[in-house]
Amino acid sequence: MRKIIHIDMDCYFAAVEMRDFPQYRGKPLAVGGSSDRRGVISTCNYEARAFGVRSAMASAYALKLCPNLLLVPGRMEVYKAVSQQIREIFSRYTSLIEPLSLDEAYLDVSDCSLYQGSATRIAEVIRSDIFKETGLTASAGVSPIKFVAKVASDLNKPNGQYVVSPDTLMQFVRALPLGEIPGVGKVTEEKLNVLGLKTCADVQQVPLTLLTEHFGKFGAVLYERAHGRDERAIVSHRERKSVGVETTLPKDLHTREACLDVLSSLIPELNRRLGRSASGRRIHKLVVKLKFDDFRQTTIESRAEEPSVRLFESLLSQAFVRAEGRGIRLVGIAAGLVCQSESEQESSAQLALSL
Repeated sequence: MRKIIHIDMDCYFAAVEMRDFPQYRGKPLAVGGSSDRRGVISTCNYEARAFGVRSAMASAYALKLCPNLLLVPGRMEVYKAVSQQIREIFSRYTSLIEPLSLDEAYLDVSDCSLYQGSATRIAEVIRSDIFKETGLTASAGVSPIKFVAKVASDLNKPNGQYVVSPDTLMQFVRALPLGEIPGVGKVTEEKLNVLGLKTCADVQQVPLTLLTEHFGKFGAVLYERAHGRDERAIVSHRERKSVGVETTLPKDLHTREACLDVLSSLIPELNRRLGRSASGRRIHKLVVKLKFDDFRQTTIESRAEEPSVRLFESLLSQAFVRAEGRGIRLVGIAAGLVCQSESEQESSAQLALSL
């Protein structure tokens, strides 16, 4: 059994702003784009959440919910620097660190001998170190498996932790609402409810075939999670799988031609990013993403070995049909990258065939 800790910083971007600017403390605060430029909330503090403000919400709508909301632009370089400081704290206790974003990470402390090897105590000390050295609070979940640790880290927020020990794991999982499992969004949860499935205990009573019939590959993942199984190890190094660029538009677009104009402005930036962060990596697909005025989005992709203006235009045209009269508020493009391991396997296979 592993000892997994999931650390999640509390309202991270907003917390950094309140730390650096004391005048923001105690007031509803959000970090995000301007409301008159179609901005979106990145993070908000707990005072703002009391009004219903949430991440990914349109800034204009957030201000309707909370007219006194302080809306400030993000300072990404500062957030990255503090995140690196927190990462260095993690490294004092384990080298098995899997960052999920700037403000959260998995840690495997199975082999850490500090504090008699107690994952609970290690999590407490890590949170204490973070507060002493950055002035920020973090919450933690402790469990033998990854997904439960992630769920647990959210149960005593802010500035708390929750421990699911090996002997309480199955009891915890059985009572867990399916909507709490990472990867189960609102649409999936609604479909599960229609099938009469609301908790992991419910899923434990149905065959795997029922889930795969309705949810494909994710049905198998859901089945495993509902039975308290998650064999995923900590991945301390992740290969970048794609490079992309997108833009939220100041006004909704309603014609394909207008979207194509935006697309043409994104391609040079994509090429620049590919050259900077994916030099030498092979491309295996191109992707176009559109977000509609109701905040739903769609993606279209196609196999390709290099960026192609013509293919991007074709993909966008296909995606635009799905708008069905809705305005377009965001246009994005990306290039999917071949993993180094896959590339090495392919090279080995080609060499074997040539011998």
